Amino acid sequence: MSKLPNVRPSIFSTMSQLASEYHAINLSQGFPNFPVDERLIEITAKLTHKNVHQYMPMAGYPPLLQKIAELTEKQYNRTVDPNTEILITAGATQGIFTAIQALIKTGDEVLVLDPSYDSYEPSILMSNGIPIRISLEDDYTVNWTTIKQACHSKTRMIIINNPHNPTGRIFTQSDIEALEGILEHYPNLLLLSDEVYEYITFEQKHISANSREKLISRSIITSSFGKSFHITGWKIGYLIAPENLMNEIKKVHQFMVFSVNSLSQVAISDYLDIVQLDEIASFYQKKRDYFKQLLTPTRLELLPCEGTYFQIASYAAISNENDVDFCKRLAKNFGVAAIPNSTFYADDTDLKHIRFCFAKTNETLEAAAKNLTSL
Repeated sequence: MSKLPNVRPSIFSTMSQLASEYHAINLSQGFPNFPVDERLIEITAKLTHKNVHQYMPMAGYPPLLQKIAELTEKQYNRTVDPNTEILITAGATQGIFTAIQALIKTGDEVLVLDPSYDSYEPSILMSNGIPIRISLEDDYTVNWTTIKQACHSKTRMIIINNPHNPTGRIFTQSDIEALEGILEHYPNLLLLSDEVYEYITFEQKHISANSREKLISRSIITSSFGKSFHITGWKIGYLIAPENLMNEIKKVHQFMVFSVNSLSQVAISDYLDIVQLDEIASFYQKKRDYFKQLLTPTRLELLPCEGTYFQIASYAAISNENDVDFCKRLAKNFGVAAIPNSTFYADDTDLKHIRFCFAKTNETLEAAAKNLTSL
């Protein structure tokens, strides 16, 4: 008997398969297709000849933990203990799964804001929790009155994704204050703040849970080196949480993966000494703006993109098809693969929106835009 009977084949696999079958330009999956920083390649190459190939401590490579603590203080003015409040994970998804397994018990309710990353609900179900999926407004803002009305004594956790995948939106000051008000009203409520795109924001930076005194003691915050450094295949991220919560998370982590890839931990630790994280946002903002410029001649309407490397577009002026069929036709007939936004909702809400990933070379974006002008 399946533990996840309603989990369908991933839309990412479906669209990538279509892209391969029809030789379409793949703007569906969220991974870059440009080279990794040559400095990181050189660091990694040198490390292969050193003694860094055995198990690391369960929580992570101590120098890397220390550098994450220093980075957190620099970026968010938060002091964290590298020995008790940080955990290196095998990607952010593993971190999210581990935190939910550790902290959610049978019957606990977890609020998920749709459209949402597809790993949240299965992680909740595997812990015998109850996912409560609540849709954002059609402009992808949050109705906090609806969120508060959904909370009660059995609500154990709220999951937020800021900056937000798939929409590219970031929370405003009033959003964060509303969230703080809800947690203040429900003292047993935890926050799982998925901030994997924290360094990919544009006109304004996102407001991290790391920077909010009212949230810190109740928050598990997940970050991703894979997203920040264009190394998604390395599958390495980290969690930050207060010691009482982290102790429970570590209990699960040690029996799930025990420790994360040693070579990647040392390489990233050394790379943090030379990389300028502030350059990441500028790099992707140029990508966003160039992609927007390229799509100006098309009939697609682009929605605001405040962060991440995803662009939502409305095709309502082009077709009345449902978004899944439209994306399939887009790949087959126009040679561009995108993701239908309805697949990020529990109820398959179809707003005629699709998601493009612009973390691609300019040549790839140009070729895709040329095809999209034929729509």
